[in-house]
Parts: sequence; C-alpha cells; structure tokens
Amino acid sequence: MSSITSSLLLLLLLAAASLTLVIAADPDMLQDLCVADLNSAVRVNGFPCKPATNVSASDFFFSGLARPGATNTTMGSVVTRANVEQIPGLNTLGISMTRVDYAPGGLNPPHVHPRASEIVFVLAGEIEVGFVTTANRLVGRTIGAGEVFVFPRGLVHWQRNVGSTPAAAVAAFNSQLPGSLGVAAALFASEPAVADEVLERAFQIGAREVRRIRRRLAPH
Repeated sequence: MSSITSSLLLLLLLAAASLTLVIAADPDMLQDLCVADLNSAVRVNGFPCKPATNVSASDFFFSGLARPGATNTTMGSVVTRANVEQIPGLNTLGISMTRVDYAPGGLNPPHVHPRASEIVFVLAGEIEVGFVTTANRLVGRTIGAGEVFVFPRGLVHWQRNVGSTPAAAVAAFNSQLPGSLGVAAALFASEPAVADEVLERAFQIGAREVRRIRRRLAPH
C-alpha cells in the first residue's frame, strides 16, 4: 500500500471517528444563541430558534431550583427539572440541571437518562447512590453534603435518602434534554401495556403479581 493511500485511509478513519463523537452528544451551536421556540410546529432534532429580536433575559433564567419541592409523593422524593423546556436559552448549549428533594427514606427510583451522563452534588443530608453496569455489577456508596457522584450515560441508577432528616441534591447533565425513563413505570405502566407474558417470564412472577404491580404503578 502506498504512503498516499495509507494517509487517505488514516484521514477517513479519523473523520469517521470524529463523526461518531459528534453524533454521540447534543449538536454543537453554530451561532451565539438559539433560544428555543417551544411553540413552533416545526419538528427538528432539538428546537427551532425564535427570532433574535424576541429574545430576552427571561429566556435564560429559572428560579425553580431555589425552593425545596414537596416530597409527599409515593416515593418520598420529587424532581424539579431545569432543562430546555424550562429555560429556552439552553437550546443547543448541551447542558441542563435538576434538583431532587428527598423525605427521610425517600427514593429517586431506578431510571436511565438515554441522552446524558449525570453528576450529582449533595446540598444537604446523606444519600445512597448507585448504578449497574452492563456487566451487571453494582457500583455505589453513600455521599453527604458537598460530595459528588457520577452516573454514566444510559446506565440504570438511583438515589435514596438514608438519613433521618430531609435531603437535597442538584444534578448536572451534558444534554439540554437528557430524558428520564423509570424502569418500573416503563415496564408496568406503559401505554399500550407490555404483554403480561413478557413480564411474567422476565421477572419470574405470576399473572396475579403482574396485575398487582400494574395497579400500584398506574398514574393517579
């Protein structure tokens, strides 16, 4: 193989690798800003830009993370999101945040973020964190105020307040809209429903247990 051919092959491989990296994350911005037009009927990968003349400071501001959320929920936790749907100015920036508040014993149940990795910072309390790898290995520990923990993109993970007082944490994501898919709800409360036979065999339980879990997870 000639040196020219080898060089061309190397360039093609580098280009392919670069393309893979590009499509594995949110698209890069191509202008100073692209504030999301959340009311547009146009559907693109992300959101179309609203006219620059209509952009204001409020498009980049959100106060919702300043206050604790109500934790009187089934799981004893509540998630307050700060993504592009709440902050239109995040469009094309590839970042977002959430705040999670936990009652004592509260759980942010097993879920995945299909479009982002997550780094969580504990504001108050003591939280048990964990994720499971594709090798079915549990990676977890307990973290306290001022400490951080990372959840890799796409892996099942959760947090639980193991203290006797309320806890709170903020999390950052490398996506403007990371998405969140709860494991239990996805399987037992989807529309249309996953076939009972699938759940019975996957979890090695009977039809009665499937119906009982469905009733408990059904939206109220």
